[in-house]
Amino acid sequence: MLIRSQILSAPQFSSYFNSSFFPKLLSFNGACNFRNRALSVKRWRNCKRFSSIVSSASSSTNGAPENVHMKKRKIVEHIFLVKAKSDLSEDEEKDMLDYLYTSQYHMSGILAISLGRIEGPDAENFTHGVYMRFQRKEDVAKFYNSAFYSRVLEERVAPISYGSVSVDFESEVEDDIIPIFRRGEDFNYGVECIILISVLETVPKEAIEEALCTLQDLIGQYDSFIVQATIGTTLNSKDSEYSHAAVIRFPSREDFVFFKESNEYKHMWSSKFQPINKKSLLLHYSVDPVGTELM
Repeated sequence: MLIRSQILSAPQFSSYFNSSFFPKLLSFNGACNFRNRALSVKRWRNCKRFSSIVSSASSSTNGAPENVHMKKRKIVEHIFLVKAKSDLSEDEEKDMLDYLYTSQYHMSGILAISLGRIEGPDAENFTHGVYMRFQRKEDVAKFYNSAFYSRVLEERVAPISYGSVSVDFESEVEDDIIPIFRRGEDFNYGVECIILISVLETVPKEAIEEALCTLQDLIGQYDSFIVQATIGTTLNSKDSEYSHAAVIRFPSREDFVFFKESNEYKHMWSSKFQPINKKSLLLHYSVDPVGTELM
């Protein structure tokens, strides 16, 4: 039996942190955020400074005093949303999720994963969400072209669904095992929140930067209610259904609701995102360490 969490074995960690495996990275902005630690938040007061990281942004800090020299590491976030048929059985659902989850053991490059049944209605009628983290864009490309993953989609997803969407975006986290691999007790439970946004074609770049800046600032203000957050512009955004995305892990459903229903979030959305929004989605699902068989 395996536990549906993001813990990898010692040999896997060793290979990921081999100096020849990780390329030398440039300097970025943004970092991860962990709960229940002393945090110092850097706010993006000047949105023009945000222009260089619109395609590579994440939330505030990661349990250490803010340090401009803190090393960061680029990662690529992958989101896969499924519209399951209404007659989906429990066995079919479990089978689909198990195969999607255990894909991490059949191919390299997947640093972290979570998945679950989407809670609450949404405009697009998505029923299940899958989140994966990759080290590089090349790893995402290999993942899409993987024979195993293609077989999972063909045999375990397509027959029981009537639609799906995939979104990838580049971001960054602090260069440390816990934030990169989403390890530890804080990541074993909670709520995964996914925000997808498509902005109007006529919106000025400055307005987009300001909106993303405001979201990152708000995440910093609510750092004690958030385990980790990443934000970024989607890869191949011209061909993608959505232009920007964010993944936010909350410790509990209560923390998620507190953030989503806060006056600050509602004001940010109505004042910054609503005017530039073509369409958007806010989805969430619960994350629990569920036993599953290796397929």
